[in-house]
Amino acid sequence: MKIKAALSSSAEAPFEIAEVELDEPRPDEVLVALTAVGVCHTDLTMKALWPQAMSPIVLGHEGAGVVDAVGRDVTAVRPGDRVLLSYRSCGSCRECAAGHRTYCQDFRTLNALGSRPDGSTTMRRGNSRVYGSFFGQSSFASHALTYESNLVVVGDRVDLSVVAPLGCGVQTGAGAVLNVLAPAGDASLVVFGAGGVGLAAVMAAKAAGVATIIAVDPVADRRQIATEIGATATVDPASDDVVDAIRRLTGAGATHALDTTAIGAVINQAIAALAALGTLALVGVGTPEVTIDVQSVIGGGKTIRGVIEGDAVAQQFVPRLLDLHAEGRLPLEKLIRTYDFDDIDTAVADARSGATIKPVLVF
Repeated sequence: MKIKAALSSSAEAPFEIAEVELDEPRPDEVLVALTAVGVCHTDLTMKALWPQAMSPIVLGHEGAGVVDAVGRDVTAVRPGDRVLLSYRSCGSCRECAAGHRTYCQDFRTLNALGSRPDGSTTMRRGNSRVYGSFFGQSSFASHALTYESNLVVVGDRVDLSVVAPLGCGVQTGAGAVLNVLAPAGDASLVVFGAGGVGLAAVMAAKAAGVATIIAVDPVADRRQIATEIGATATVDPASDDVVDAIRRLTGAGATHALDTTAIGAVINQAIAALAALGTLALVGVGTPEVTIDVQSVIGGGKTIRGVIEGDAVAQQFVPRLLDLHAEGRLPLEKLIRTYDFDDIDTAVADARSGATIKPVLVF
């Protein structure tokens, strides 16, 4: 079938809105007509890093829409279901069986190769391949082929343009707090980076009743929003000594910290700001190698924990987030600005500049 998609051909080139041919669903595949899709910094990172030899590619991995058709082996959803799309997992490896699907042994194969595991692509343009299957979906398009493990069925009353980011960014930040760090009510949490992921973490910590929540970000507007949604204090790294400020606010240092920036200097600030036996969760994707202050880690008995997708099984965790949103405890509307799908380059530019915390493309 012919669909409309945003093609990325290189790091520098703008997205090209083009018509491409999408395969009919295979027995294990689900065709979803997209209503909305969030723009995540992972999309921007992959646009910059994706190999030229495997271009063009259709990115996008925070899709939301309506099931249009299903393959004969699909039983979890049916045409007409309203769904959110998240990451793909095999469901059968040791990690998946233990409930840690984000660490699936086949995660890279299923989410980041630009093709199905058998090497075939789901899309083409004339006689040329169009790479996709990004996070098992490639939802920068009017339609996506996806899989049961990606899908979360949601109710008819849910605004898909608001909840689309639950599939990755919000799930990552909130899950890092609720599923991994799990701070108690008397704990102190510092969030480094008040973008979409960091502010989702702030909201989750507020919902969990954490006593001290500190947001660190150089952008005044983002610090203001952090305060509005639950931060008890904010720190401006451009004018404050971050570690000293956190120690003043917490006493002996923070019991928990979350880094969303993937910047080495910031990660070391987070380590230094931790109290003895504190835990730091890392969710940012950036420079693959960072030098850390090992002495501070060892001397303080501190823990550094990597986290993918909030260590969340989407089918279990997203409904929990939807409940928090329905209760007014996860005010996603404060983070989101919507853009017409054809304006994807404007949305990306605003995400990069920080003008918009969480762009969402709507069809």
